[in-house]
Amino acid sequence: MGIHVIKMPDIGEGIAEVELVAWNVQVGDTIVEDMNLADVMTDKATVEIPSPVHGKVLALGGKVGDVMAVGSELIRIEVEGAGNVKDGAAAPAPVAAAAAPAPKAAPAPAPAVASAPAPVTQAPAPKAAPVRASGGATAQTGGAQRPKITRAVGDKPIASPAVRNHAWDLGIDLQHVMGTGTAGRITHEDIEAYAKQGTIGGAGGLGGDPRYAQRADEEQIPVIGLRRKIAQKMQDAKRRIPHFTYVEEIDVTELEALRGKLNQKHGAARGKLTMLPFIMRAVVLAVRDFPQMNARFDDEAGVVTRHSAVHLGMATQTEAGLMVPVLQHAETLDLWATATEVSRLAAGARTGKASREELTGSTITITSLGALGGIVTTPVINSPEVAIVGVNRVVERPMIRDGLVVARKMMNLTTSCDHPVVDGIHAAEFVQVIRGYLETPATLFVE
Repeated sequence: MGIHVIKMPDIGEGIAEVELVAWNVQVGDTIVEDMNLADVMTDKATVEIPSPVHGKVLALGGKVGDVMAVGSELIRIEVEGAGNVKDGAAAPAPVAAAAAPAPKAAPAPAPAVASAPAPVTQAPAPKAAPVRASGGATAQTGGAQRPKITRAVGDKPIASPAVRNHAWDLGIDLQHVMGTGTAGRITHEDIEAYAKQGTIGGAGGLGGDPRYAQRADEEQIPVIGLRRKIAQKMQDAKRRIPHFTYVEEIDVTELEALRGKLNQKHGAARGKLTMLPFIMRAVVLAVRDFPQMNARFDDEAGVVTRHSAVHLGMATQTEAGLMVPVLQHAETLDLWATATEVSRLAAGARTGKASREELTGSTITITSLGALGGIVTTPVINSPEVAIVGVNRVVERPMIRDGLVVARKMMNLTTSCDHPVVDGIHAAEFVQVIRGYLETPATLFVE
C-alpha cells in the first residue's frame, strides 16, 4: 500500500489562496475516483475538488473556514500501489473533529457552517411557597406555585393608588393578582410576590406569560465561505469608496401598462416580463451618454477604465448570501433575451451552479429587493465599479396631472456613485435619462 497526497489545485487567473468551505469526506472513508472530496471558494465561486484515485482517507489538511494556499496539502489517501509520496514523508497535523463533512445547505452555493449554540448554565429555579387563594386551592405554573385566582369576571381588584402605580411600573395586571389584605385588598407585598413568581418561576415572565420570559441563550456562527467574502468586499468598498447617493421619483404607470400588454400578447410563447428587463435596457442606453458610470476604478494605480460593453451585474439573494451574477454584453440583448438570461443566472447563483466567469467582470450593477424594496435604499457599490442602481418598490399614489388628482404608479430609483470618479451633477443627469426612458417606454425601442 502507498500514500497519495492531493494538493490544493491552481484554480487559475493568478489566485494564490482559496477558502475551504466544506469537507465531503472524513478520515476513514473509502473513496472512489472522481468523488467530490471538498468544496473551496474564491471570488464567490464554489469549486469542487474531485479525487483522481481510489483509496481510504488518512488525513485532512485543513478545517472548514481555513484559507489554504495553492499547492498546500489538502488530503492524504492510502492507495494500492506506490502512491506519490515517499516513505517517511511528514503527514499534516490531524484536523479537529470539527472538520468532519459539513452538511450542504441546499440550494446555497456554499454550505453555511454554524457552531452549536453556546451552552447556558442556569441554577435550578427556586420554588415559591404555595399561596392559598380564597377557595383554598393552589395552582402551579412554570415550576412556581401560583395562587388560583377566584375573583369573579367583572370584579375589580381592590388596591390603593400607590399600589396601582407600583403594578403599572412593573407591567402587572392587577386582575391576576390575589390580594392578602383586608377584604382581598392588594398590597405592595402582593405585587412584589407576584413579580417574583413571574421572573423566578422559570417558564414565563410576569404572571407566567412566556412572551415576557427572561432569556440568556446565545449562538456563535463562524463567518466563513460566502459570508466572509461578502463581509470583506463590503468593508473594502465602504472603506475605499466615498459613496454618495441620489434618489429620483419615477412614474412607471405607462411602463406597467406596456408590460401588461406585452405579457398578454407574447407571455405564453416568450415568457412573462418583469420590470427588471426594462430597467436594464434603460441603463444600457443611458451609459452611452454617461460612460463614466459604466467604469471600473483601480484606486491603487489611479486609473479609471471606461467600458463600451455593458456587463451588467445583478445583485441576487441566495440562501448563503448576496451574489452578483453578470449579464455579459447586456447591450446585445432585447427584453426577452434579457429576461431569459436574468432567470438563468439567478437560478445558477441560487443553486451554486454559477461559474466563476458568470460571477465576475461586471461594469455596473443593479440591485432590487422586489416587493420588499422599500421607499429608498442606499446600495453599496460593487467594487471596483463606480456606480450601482437601486430599484425600489412600485406603489400607487395620488398625483397631480394637468390640475387633476389621479392615481399613478410611482417608484423611486436610487444610484450610489464613487464621488472621486463621478460628479454629483453627472449622477443626477444619468438618473434623469433613465427616468425619461421609463416614463416614456416607447423610447426604449427607438434608436
